Amino acid sequence: MTQKLTLSEYAILVEQAPIMIWRAALSMGCDYFNDVWLAFTGRTLAQEIGNGWTEGVHPDDFARCLAIYTDHFQRRSTFEMEYRLQRHDGAYRWIFDRGTPYFDESGVFLGFIGSCIDVTERVEAQAALKEAKEREIDQLRGFIPICSYCKKIRNDRDYWEQIEEYITQHSHAQFTHGVCPECQAKVMAKLGSLIPH
Repeated sequence: MTQKLTLSEYAILVEQAPIMIWRAALSMGCDYFNDVWLAFTGRTLAQEIGNGWTEGVHPDDFARCLAIYTDHFQRRSTFEMEYRLQRHDGAYRWIFDRGTPYFDESGVFLGFIGSCIDVTERVEAQAALKEAKEREIDQLRGFIPICSYCKKIRNDRDYWEQIEEYITQHSHAQFTHGVCPECQAKVMAKLGSLIPH
C-alpha cells in the first residue's frame, strides 16, 4: 500500500534530494531552484530566478542550451542536454539537465520542471578515452605494410609496389639512385666471380 505524502513531506523531498531541481513558469523564466542548486552555484534564489541562472552557463554552451530549452518549451516536449555550469568556486562543471513539461490536475500546461546532476567525471573520462583512441588510430595509420624480402609496400588498394613509387605518390620526395658501399662491395665481388681468370 502506497502512502500519500503531505505537502511538507514533498517540500522536504524536493529540497533534500541529492540533485539540482528547477521549475520554469509559462513565461519560460525560472521561478524556483532547490537548495542543492543554490549551494552548487553559490548564488541566491533572487539572482537565479527569471533568466538569472543563465549567467552561470559557459559562453560556448549558451546558444545551444538556449535553443534546446526554447524549442522544447514551445513544443512542450521533454528535453535532455549537457552544458557547463559555473560552480560556486568559479569552476565550470558539466551538467546533465533533463526538463519535462508539467500540468495541473485538469491537464493545463503550467511550465517545466527539471533536474540536473554533475556529470563532469563521465564527460572527462569519455573525452580521455576518445583522445586515447584517436592517438591509437593515428599510430596505426603510421604503420606501412612492407615485404620483409623484396621491400615492396602494400598500398591502400592492396597492391604491392616499389617503395620509390609508393613514397613518390604519398609525398613530394624525388629519388636519385646510387649504390651504397656495402652493396657496391657485394656487386663487385659477384661481378669478379663471373669474370674468367
